[in-house]
Amino acid sequence: MTTIDGSSIKKLVVACDAGMGSSVMLAGQLKKQLKKNGVTVEHSPVAQIPKDADVVVTQSGLADRARGVVPDVPVIPFQLFMGDPKVAKVVKAIQDGSTVEV
Repeated sequence: MTTIDGSSIKKLVVACDAGMGSSVMLAGQLKKQLKKNGVTVEHSPVAQIPKDADVVVTQSGLADRARGVVPDVPVIPFQLFMGDPKVAKVVKAIQDGSTVEV
Protein backbone atom coordinates (compact mmCIF):
# COMPACT_ATOMS: atom_id res chain seq x y z
CA MET A 1 0.00 0.00 0.00
CA THR A 2 1.02 3.56 -0.69
CA THR A 3 0.43 6.39 1.75
CA ILE A 4 -0.48 9.74 0.23
CA ASP A 5 -0.16 13.02 2.11
CA GLY A 6 -3.12 15.05 0.85
CA SER A 7 -1.51 18.35 1.82
CA SER A 8 1.39 17.72 -0.59
CA ILE A 9 -0.81 17.13 -3.66
CA LYS A 10 -0.67 20.08 -6.04
CA LYS A 11 -1.24 18.28 -9.36
CA LEU A 12 -3.66 15.41 -9.90
CA VAL A 13 -3.84 13.73 -13.31
CA VAL A 14 -6.78 11.71 -14.61
CA ALA A 15 -5.29 9.30 -17.14
CA CYS A 16 -7.38 7.59 -19.81
CA ASP A 17 -7.07 5.56 -22.96
CA ALA A 18 -10.43 4.92 -24.57
CA GLY A 19 -11.43 8.51 -25.25
CA MET A 20 -15.06 7.85 -24.35
CA GLY A 21 -15.45 11.08 -22.40
CA SER A 22 -16.03 9.52 -18.97
CA SER A 23 -12.56 10.41 -17.75
CA VAL A 24 -13.02 13.99 -18.98
CA MET A 25 -16.18 14.19 -16.87
CA LEU A 26 -14.28 12.83 -13.87
CA ALA A 27 -11.50 15.39 -14.37
CA GLY A 28 -14.12 18.17 -14.49
CA GLN A 29 -15.75 16.93 -11.31
CA LEU A 30 -12.40 16.75 -9.51
CA LYS A 31 -11.46 20.26 -10.68
CA LYS A 32 -14.60 21.61 -9.03
CA GLN A 33 -14.04 19.62 -5.84
CA LEU A 34 -10.38 20.60 -5.47
CA LYS A 35 -10.44 24.19 -6.74
CA LYS A 36 -10.46 25.65 -3.21
CA ASN A 37 -7.41 23.54 -2.36
CA GLY A 38 -5.25 24.99 -5.14
CA VAL A 39 -4.86 21.63 -6.84
CA THR A 40 -4.40 21.52 -10.61
CA VAL A 41 -6.40 18.71 -12.20
CA GLU A 42 -5.37 17.61 -15.68
CA HIS A 43 -6.68 15.03 -18.11
CA SER A 44 -4.06 13.06 -20.03
CA PRO A 45 -3.65 9.98 -22.22
CA VAL A 46 -2.06 7.25 -20.10
CA ALA A 47 1.03 7.17 -22.35
CA GLN A 48 1.61 10.92 -21.85
CA ILE A 49 1.14 11.42 -18.12
CA PRO A 50 3.10 14.52 -17.07
CA LYS A 51 6.18 13.67 -15.02
CA ASP A 52 5.35 16.43 -12.53
CA ALA A 53 2.08 14.79 -11.43
CA ASP A 54 1.77 14.25 -7.68
CA VAL A 55 -0.90 11.57 -8.04
CA VAL A 56 -2.60 9.79 -10.94
CA VAL A 57 -6.10 8.33 -10.99
CA THR A 58 -6.95 5.92 -13.76
CA GLN A 59 -9.24 3.04 -14.59
CA SER A 60 -8.03 -0.24 -13.07
CA GLY A 61 -7.17 -1.75 -16.45
CA LEU A 62 -4.74 1.09 -17.17
CA ALA A 63 -2.99 1.21 -13.79
CA ASP A 64 0.01 -0.92 -14.76
CA ARG A 65 0.61 1.13 -17.90
CA ALA A 66 0.38 4.34 -15.87
CA ARG A 67 2.90 3.01 -13.35
CA GLY A 68 5.25 2.26 -16.22
CA VAL A 69 5.05 5.87 -17.42
CA VAL A 70 5.45 7.48 -13.97
CA PRO A 71 6.97 4.82 -11.69
CA ASP A 72 7.63 7.24 -8.82
CA VAL A 73 4.11 8.70 -8.72
CA PRO A 74 1.25 7.08 -6.77
CA VAL A 75 -1.33 5.61 -9.18
CA ILE A 76 -4.86 5.17 -7.86
CA PRO A 77 -6.84 2.59 -9.86
CA PHE A 78 -10.60 2.96 -9.83
CA GLN A 79 -13.59 0.94 -11.03
CA LEU A 80 -16.30 3.62 -11.25
CA PHE A 81 -15.88 6.88 -13.14
CA MET A 82 -18.26 8.64 -10.77
CA GLY A 83 -18.42 7.96 -7.05
CA ASP A 84 -15.52 5.51 -6.74
CA PRO A 85 -14.54 5.10 -3.06
CA LYS A 86 -10.77 5.16 -3.77
CA VAL A 87 -11.00 8.47 -5.61
CA ALA A 88 -13.26 9.84 -2.86
CA LYS A 89 -10.62 8.95 -0.23
CA VAL A 90 -7.92 10.81 -2.14
CA VAL A 91 -10.16 13.86 -2.59
CA LYS A 92 -11.00 13.88 1.12
CA ALA A 93 -7.31 13.61 2.06
CA ILE A 94 -6.49 16.58 -0.18
CA GLN A 95 -9.38 18.63 1.21
CA ASP A 96 -8.53 17.76 4.83
CA GLY A 97 -4.74 17.81 4.45
CA SER A 98 -4.71 14.31 5.89
CA THR A 99 -3.04 11.08 4.79
CA VAL A 100 -4.64 8.11 3.12
CA GLU A 101 -3.49 4.60 2.27
CA VAL A 102 -4.33 3.40 -1.21
